[in-house]
Amino acid sequence: MNQYLAVTSNGLENLLAEELTQLGITNVKPVQAGVKFTASNEQIYRCCLWSRLASRFVRVVAEFACQNDMDLYLSASAINWVNHFHSSKQFVVDFNGTNREIRNSQYGAMKVKDAVVDCFTKKNLPRPSINKEQPDVRIHVRLHKDKALLGIDMVGAGLHIRGYRPESGRAPLRETLAAAIVLRSGWESTKPLLDPMCGSGTLLIEAAMMAANIAPGLKRAKWCFEALEDFQPDLWAEVKAEATVQARKGVKKTDVRFFGFDNDSRVLQMAKDNARRAGVESLIQFDVGDAAKLTRPTEFTQGVIICNPPYGERLGTHPGLIALYTAFGAQLKTEFGGCQASIFSGSDELLSCLRMRAEKQFKLNNGALPCHQKNYLIAEREQAQLEGMQQAPTQQIAPDFSNRLKKNLVKIAKWAKREGLDCYRIYDADLPEYNVAIDVYVDQLVIQEYAPPKTIPEETAKRRLTDIIRAAIQVTGVDANKVVLKVRERQKGSAQYQKMAQQSQTFAVNEYGAKLLVNLHDYLDTGLFLDHKLTRRRLGQMAKGCDFLNLFAYTGSATVHAACGGAKSTTTVDMSNTYLEWAKENMKLNGQVGRQHQFEQADCLKWLDNANGQYDLIFIDPPTFSNSKRMEQSFDVQRDHILLMKNLKRILRPGGTVVFSNNKRHFKMDMDSLQELGLLAQNISAQTLPMDFERNKQIHNCWLITHQPQQPGLV
Repeated sequence: MNQYLAVTSNGLENLLAEELTQLGITNVKPVQAGVKFTASNEQIYRCCLWSRLASRFVRVVAEFACQNDMDLYLSASAINWVNHFHSSKQFVVDFNGTNREIRNSQYGAMKVKDAVVDCFTKKNLPRPSINKEQPDVRIHVRLHKDKALLGIDMVGAGLHIRGYRPESGRAPLRETLAAAIVLRSGWESTKPLLDPMCGSGTLLIEAAMMAANIAPGLKRAKWCFEALEDFQPDLWAEVKAEATVQARKGVKKTDVRFFGFDNDSRVLQMAKDNARRAGVESLIQFDVGDAAKLTRPTEFTQGVIICNPPYGERLGTHPGLIALYTAFGAQLKTEFGGCQASIFSGSDELLSCLRMRAEKQFKLNNGALPCHQKNYLIAEREQAQLEGMQQAPTQQIAPDFSNRLKKNLVKIAKWAKREGLDCYRIYDADLPEYNVAIDVYVDQLVIQEYAPPKTIPEETAKRRLTDIIRAAIQVTGVDANKVVLKVRERQKGSAQYQKMAQQSQTFAVNEYGAKLLVNLHDYLDTGLFLDHKLTRRRLGQMAKGCDFLNLFAYTGSATVHAACGGAKSTTTVDMSNTYLEWAKENMKLNGQVGRQHQFEQADCLKWLDNANGQYDLIFIDPPTFSNSKRMEQSFDVQRDHILLMKNLKRILRPGGTVVFSNNKRHFKMDMDSLQELGLLAQNISAQTLPMDFERNKQIHNCWLITHQPQQPGLV
């Protein structure tokens, strides 16, 4: 009898202990991410072949205190490795963990390797060689703080590799995790099982193998225990032959039905191929189907629905998932009354969109990602109830938010259509607990989540954001796949220039007759500041026959309006080459090309210090604050606006106008200093604040700056 450690995922220790007990092990002891037990050779062969949950089995040869590399080397040297494997066998050391003295796992593996090799050479035996790719023997070391476990891996490649799945869908589950999900789902092998989002079929195949009593390790070609000195080939052949016979009989005797659906026919073909390789293709029916529109198969009576829907790494990466879970939950309640459902997801917020109360729930990891598995009993409903549900209006999500959004949409959409605007804001943190801004871009929505206060628990904020997205889709009727979610926080330096994605999905929108390119995915901003739409229109009305200058130009939308308004020349200055190229594309889109349109990549403040041209109309919309590394000094619009005006006066022609805008709350123009410069300022903030931003007057400042008229008789 030898001592063993069965390795598994955190959270599955007790489930694995139950499995090992059913396999005839009598002295199981769950430990962190594993189960310890003793077993004979026959028992360990059966465990390796039949365990659906263990990722590997390790024969424990030593456990010892390990404070440093000397402890590690001496303890590994004390083992007579010659008794375990022959020097002709190739080996490798898998070392997991570190402590204060052994800080590198590769170094730890090297010390154990040295001890193993020295054991052979000290006995005048040939030195065993290392093979990292396909070793005959794997030595397993676990180090945690000052305790170490040293053993021999009985398996080799992880037990999740069953041999039936050479390729998978986009987000495959490990077979061992899939088996655990099936075992915790409440499914019994006499009930039909259905996976509405089956992907490469792993959940159904694992369940079908259970129903047919097929050993999960039956198709593996190589086991590390075959290279050990105490390997008993006749006993192993007997254990394997017994499992082979059981598998052949099991498939013929199984009459339970399995159903798999997916909307990707290519992935479904992979699932069919995997089922064929696993030997259960006759048990599973695969069909193309949409989980949000799925109807109950005729043969599916009081069965179990099990699935692992997509959930992404971060909630909101794909707001379409919120719509998917919502529609899927509604379909389960409508079509599958009297059945059970078990849903595994990495997002508890998405699971809440099912709008079903879980009877049981479990926490376990998919790799490093914490996940939830929730089991539901779907209530049986009378036909009259179902018809009433279909006729009744859809239940309103987040009623206060939905009502406000609906009211805003009716008013603002009508105004925008009248004005000739494709883009406008329909909600801007109107209700404090729903702290987002929502903008319409033709037939798409951009939801910008303002960072929630630290006093709001993270789970509450996530759940609330989920409700916002669901309600926005419901109220606006926008396709869920055309909803873009962004988190808006204070940006440092050039963070606003950093790419968020690589989708490059640009399209043109109309604004008072001008065509402008927007990109809703790649950057935090879309390429168009919506609160400046009236300012841009005004610039277009003022620009005829003018030499126009646009500073801090961003994507040049103001330049487009000026050029379309008849400007004699335009000069567009910005620090970002990306945005300048965008500005050029905007101008081309409107037919505004030629040498009269100049583009300058520069720090606007430095450029302004050295500028010597003369302009009739200048638009400047500086940042509230900037400490970009590409700027020689920091800039604060409140502190530095008079210095800015001094430079602007120098290049402003007599009779010319500066349109000065900024978004600093409570900005105060220094009128006395401005007068000393010989400039006049007229506040036109109210006149340039569009209807869709009326709630938030403080973020919009706009001023007309002109030369003071000379008094008669003065030179």
